[in-house]
Amino acid sequence: MALTLGEIAEKLHAELHGSPDTVIEKIANLETAQPGEISFLSDPKYKSALEKTQASAVIIKKEHLEHCKTAALVLPDPYVGFAYVAQMMDTTPKAADGIAPSAVISPSASIGSDVSVGANAVIEDGATVEDGAQIGANCFVGKNARIGARTKLWANVSVYHNVQIGADCLIQSGTVIGSDGFGYANQQGQWIKIPQLGSVVIGDKVEIGANTCIDRGAVGDTVIESNVIIDNLCQIAHNVRIGTGTAMAGAAVVAGSVTIGRYCIIGGRSVFNGHISICDGTTIAGATSVMRTITKPGTYSSGVPEMESTKWRKVMACLPMIDEIYKTARKAMRLMSPQ
Repeated sequence: MALTLGEIAEKLHAELHGSPDTVIEKIANLETAQPGEISFLSDPKYKSALEKTQASAVIIKKEHLEHCKTAALVLPDPYVGFAYVAQMMDTTPKAADGIAPSAVISPSASIGSDVSVGANAVIEDGATVEDGAQIGANCFVGKNARIGARTKLWANVSVYHNVQIGADCLIQSGTVIGSDGFGYANQQGQWIKIPQLGSVVIGDKVEIGANTCIDRGAVGDTVIESNVIIDNLCQIAHNVRIGTGTAMAGAAVVAGSVTIGRYCIIGGRSVFNGHISICDGTTIAGATSVMRTITKPGTYSSGVPEMESTKWRKVMACLPMIDEIYKTARKAMRLMSPQ
């Protein structure tokens, strides 16, 4: 993949400083970039690397132009510019190319134009795969499920019956969508399974990482709205709703019937108690346990930072006595305060 700097500048609507004929073949970071490569500066603390870089061009803000000794593309947000250049130079192969002879496709399935289905994939009765979708090797698309136009399922994705996935989505390998939620009643010590009668509805332009599980609703649907991004190894339980534009980092666990608002940021390894709501525009820091409904946008944290083991053991030893320590401290403060 090779583009001229002029071509890149035109596609980015960037202000070009340098020769438009400069050929760019790769993307690299500032420290390791060589001629023929393009880099970017989004964090001012790396400004010294900008002055030394061997890159043929750098994407920068206007305020850093004086420190740049090479060709430059000036944009208000260099990191967004980097993202678009990475898309231009993306060499990721298709999840599947054509219809593999070993694919099993039901005669009652509806397959759009320019659809690719990989080796050993199964598409069951009544399923719909819309135009330009890619179904990777060993994928399973269950009865009456729908895969939207241009959506890509990488190898070994399982989409259960009746699940609806919108257009332009990307589902990474090993993800399971529409498996049963964790629903049981207890009768004198015996677990009685509650059939999960809902489904999963996913909007457009949703990206879901590898080995994430999204459970179908018990009654009603689990809903992931458009433009949501979910990282690897996340667990989304039955009847959860995640609003438009929300991002969720790896290993987050969301219990049943949680509603997460629009444009939230959910840190990795965070945990959500069931049947609560998180308002729009909320940020949850990594490793936070969210036990109650949040109605005010802001940043919320509860994770305990690391410390030396000897200090940690002392802290943990004091924890059961915290109420007694607090009462003693309050009593001492009253005795010390002037009458």
